[in-house]
Amino acid sequence: MAKSSFEYVKKFELDDTLLPNTWIVVRLDGKCFHKFADDHNFKKPNDLRALKLMNYAAFSVMRDFSDLLMGFGQSDEYSFVFKKHCNLYKRRAAKLLTTVTSKFSTSYVYYWNKFLADQQLLYPPSFDGRIVLYPNEDTLIDYMKWRQADVHINNLYNTTFWTLVQEGKLSPTQAEKRLCGTVSADKNEILFKEFNINYNNELEIFKRGTLLLRMNINTDVSNKCSTVIVDVHDDMLKDSFWRDHKDLFTIKPNKMFIYNGPITEIIGAQLHDRKLLYISCYPKTLEKKH
Repeated sequence: MAKSSFEYVKKFELDDTLLPNTWIVVRLDGKCFHKFADDHNFKKPNDLRALKLMNYAAFSVMRDFSDLLMGFGQSDEYSFVFKKHCNLYKRRAAKLLTTVTSKFSTSYVYYWNKFLADQQLLYPPSFDGRIVLYPNEDTLIDYMKWRQADVHINNLYNTTFWTLVQEGKLSPTQAEKRLCGTVSADKNEILFKEFNINYNNELEIFKRGTLLLRMNINTDVSNKCSTVIVDVHDDMLKDSFWRDHKDLFTIKPNKMFIYNGPITEIIGAQLHDRKLLYISCYPKTLEKKH
């Protein structure tokens, strides 16, 4: 094919190939999401519907990219971990970042009515993103622990803050001043002694965020298994979690992770799409422990 005289402009494109043999993490964050949440009447301190929408948008991303090992989300952020030896788009940073961000953003809008049908979407949300490379499994694990620790810190503060405002009738400024300089034990004491709220009884999705993994699930009485994306709220801060899931990091996992939890919207959608039968043996109460 003949080349045009204008092709020299391609020389101005920068090479953004990511380092090989490293874990690729794409983290998305909502832009001006405090305002977006207020404008769309999200419940404080947590809106379960909005969190489920975030998880479903992330599920849509993972369903499209088999190179994704896991996802983790909380509030208005989501992290996606690509397999160490992923060569999708030849590891071009711009391609990976823009594709994941656009897929997530459009899915968030597309599935809005599935979870927030009673609230009109007033304007499109937007998400920014970044790519970070991690050289080994230990550093990647520390990253995942860091993000989950952030869930606990933020949610305990927000739960206490909004309880003081909503139940304690303090102004936001007064509540902020009351919590200034407090540690976790202080906040737990405020919740329990003043409002009879045991923070340990809060939903796991609020306290720990949501982890998306590919696991096997029994689909019929013959014990046939199918691999599905599951949404769980496990404690990743415990080393025992990573010992139990150490085979996640192998190129060809030799351990079959079996899921025995409740059928959530995400799992149910996959079972429905595949027309799988005999799921009645699983708990029917969605998110019962989540």
